[in-house]
Amino acid sequence: MKVGCIGLGDIAQKAYLPVLGALPGVDLHLHTRTPATLARVADGLHLPPGQRHEELGSLLAAGLDAAFVHAPTAVHPEIVTRLLEAGVPTYVDKPLAYRLADSERLVELAERRGVSLGVGFNRRHAPGYAQCLEHPRELILMQKNRVGLPEEPRSMILDDFIHVVDTLRFLVPGPVDEVTVRARVQDGLLHHVVLQLGGDGFTALGVMNRLSGSTEEVLEVSGQDRKRQVINLAEVIDHRGEPTLRRRGDWVPVARQRGIEQAVLAFLDAVRAGRVLSARDALATHELCERVVRAVQDRPDAA
Repeated sequence: MKVGCIGLGDIAQKAYLPVLGALPGVDLHLHTRTPATLARVADGLHLPPGQRHEELGSLLAAGLDAAFVHAPTAVHPEIVTRLLEAGVPTYVDKPLAYRLADSERLVELAERRGVSLGVGFNRRHAPGYAQCLEHPRELILMQKNRVGLPEEPRSMILDDFIHVVDTLRFLVPGPVDEVTVRARVQDGLLHHVVLQLGGDGFTALGVMNRLSGSTEEVLEVSGQDRKRQVINLAEVIDHRGEPTLRRRGDWVPVARQRGIEQAVLAFLDAVRAGRVLSARDALATHELCERVVRAVQDRPDAA
């Protein structure tokens, strides 16, 4: 199975290539326009010259069975379009694009071509988060905070807050009929944003503070006098009277803890089985993110 990896930055090197490079039966092909990076990464994986590509056309000519796109968001539309038009099942880091119209176009193109398109919402596969589907979820609270990183609203929401948005959508126990957005913007930079989703019998809150003094990710789901906390995707604390703590095992790889390994395997299993994966649900997350962007940009202090 020939699998291409496009873009060899931190996310590819730290998360995806360790998984892809260890899979039996996978002939890994790498593409980046930076020769030094291509040589260094390919040497580390002991790949022959024929599996190293400085041009996307060369990679496509190899006859790929699947591709993983980890290039910068700004070039996703161009790269994903070429892959889908070539009939290559494609998994792309979130977001599909910065503009909703581009994301819609890519999803529609994949559907017209009958080609799988997957989006990297790995938290849906992270064990600590996936297991929350079994827990009462009358109230959901997710915080994903950073230190000293206020940012232009669209890039912050689409590159980072999108994880919070998608996780809330994944965990809400029913249809959402109420959406509320609050934010703080100063000098054109988004300091914090809060998204509230409401439905019959549940409330979900997503919070991101880029000036929080701490880099952290905390998920809480509660209901029926029970609560579960997942801290930094590694520790799970159940509260039902006395709290009980479960930690990630010492030998559990980070890629498995964060759901990346499972996402990769699920995508490739679908490709092998000939099942076409739809990105329609992922598009719904992009649509909600666009709603958040517009709510933030419409604030009087966002100019």
